[in-house]
Amino acid sequence: MLRLGIAGGIGSGKSALSDILESHGIVVIDADHVAREVVEPGESAWRALVDAFGSAVLLHDGSIDRQFLADIAFPHAPTLRRLNAITHGIIGVTIIERLKNITERHAAVALPLFRPDHRQIFGLSEVWGIEVDPAEAVRRLMTYRGFSESDAKARIASQMSNAERAAIVDVVIPNNGSLDEFRDAVTQLVRQRGLGD
Repeated sequence: MLRLGIAGGIGSGKSALSDILESHGIVVIDADHVAREVVEPGESAWRALVDAFGSAVLLHDGSIDRQFLADIAFPHAPTLRRLNAITHGIIGVTIIERLKNITERHAAVALPLFRPDHRQIFGLSEVWGIEVDPAEAVRRLMTYRGFSESDAKARIASQMSNAERAAIVDVVIPNNGSLDEFRDAVTQLVRQRGLGD
C-alpha cells in the first residue's frame, strides 16, 4: 500500500486535500490533529509542556492554552525550537503507530513541517506539496480562522517558503484558486497514481 506525504504550510489547504483524499478511500493521519491529542490533560506532551513553560500554559480547565503557546513561540525562534523539541518526537511516534495499523488501504500523512527525513521515518512513497501565495494564505487565516494579520504573517514566516518546499517534494499542487479547481487537480493526481477506490 502506498504511503503518501502531504506537505503544506498553514493556510495552504492541507485539510481540503485531506478531505479530498479521504473521499477517494485513502486514510489520512493529520499531524495537526495528533498534535492536539498528545497535549490533552494527562497525555505525555501535556506534562512536558507544563514542566517546560509552567502553569501559565494552562487554561482554567487544565488544558493547554494553545493560543498562549503560539503567542510566545512563533515570534521567538528559540522558544519555538524548545516547543518543537518537546512535541515533535511524541507526535512522530504516535503517527508511526497509527500507520502500522493501516494495512489494507493507501494512507497519507499531512505534515505541516515536512522535512526530507520524514520520508524514511514514516515510510513515505511520495510527497505532495501544496503551494499557495503567502498573501492568499494570510487572507484565509484571517477570514476563516480569525487570525490577526500580524499573527498570520508570523505563522507563515516561521515555516518554509514555497520554493523551499517545492525543492523537497515530488509533486507541487497550486492552491490559489477555488476549491473546485483544487479538487479537480487532486482528483486527477489520484487517478494518475491509481490511488482511488
